[in-house]
Amino acid sequence: MTYFIVLLLLFALELFYFKIADRYTIIDKPNQRSSHTRITLRGGGIIFPIALLIAFFLGHVSAVFTGAVVLVAVVSFIDDVYPLSTLPRFLSHCIACGLLFFELQLFSQPLWLLPILFVLLIGWINAFNFMDGINGITVLYALVSIVTFAYLYQGDEQFPVLVLLGLACIVFGFFNVRKRAVTFAGDVGSISMAVFLAYFMVQLIFEKGQIGYLLFFSVYGIDAIVTILYRIKNKENILQAHRSHLYQYLANELGWSHVTVSVLYALFQFVINIVVLALVAAEQLSVFVFLVIGMALTGVYLGIRIKVLQRIKPNYA
Repeated sequence: MTYFIVLLLLFALELFYFKIADRYTIIDKPNQRSSHTRITLRGGGIIFPIALLIAFFLGHVSAVFTGAVVLVAVVSFIDDVYPLSTLPRFLSHCIACGLLFFELQLFSQPLWLLPILFVLLIGWINAFNFMDGINGITVLYALVSIVTFAYLYQGDEQFPVLVLLGLACIVFGFFNVRKRAVTFAGDVGSISMAVFLAYFMVQLIFEKGQIGYLLFFSVYGIDAIVTILYRIKNKENILQAHRSHLYQYLANELGWSHVTVSVLYALFQFVINIVVLALVAAEQLSVFVFLVIGMALTGVYLGIRIKVLQRIKPNYA
């Protein structure tokens, strides 16, 4: 009953936010780099940090973790309304990562490991944000991750917060996973969700001593990394908005439905997660197996990307 009440509350809060966004013109105007063509309300992903705040007030999550997510959410929301320079956004990401380090007691880890973890976390936050480009992709991918973490944390004290964020995804998805989205997540949604998911990923890896869990983020990770390398090769500014991800080629150049592409990304990741869980249960997910799977997935991705680019750009090599 509590979850049902929270679901209704989240729907009400989302609709209330739409009125505010409409009144103060918090919108996303399409440009030449956009994957959409209609003016759409921005920042609907604010429901994610709101759900975490509800979890905090219900006693399901710590103040430090909540603070990390809310911090990036506030700065990102300001950026959604009044674009900020890189510095305040980057500083908020750094502080949030520091809070996650403190919450997960990572400062007790070997000193050489900390900068590596920091770079990976910052990279993940920005990669997750950059991948937020078509209807449904962020919320469906996040929901797959949340369901996976919830499966692993059944009966744990952190299970309720995963359920509450899952409910927030359902609410946001109702307005976003459609041909003509009512709202986009905005940086407030994508970045706060990235921090939320990063927390559970890092916690899981250190709790279980299993680096193979990184495969839970492999679809986004491979697409983001390969796209960055592709843009560097073409001497492009990797910090600027672009339409070079595979999902963008599928949606924009090949004309696939946004929802279809988003569902395929989520389903592919879901299948990978099931395989990973099966390997862990059978105690077969070694570092070697992790690397082999990672390379195999990268090979599949590259094969698909090359074929798509050859269709779009016949002279592509």
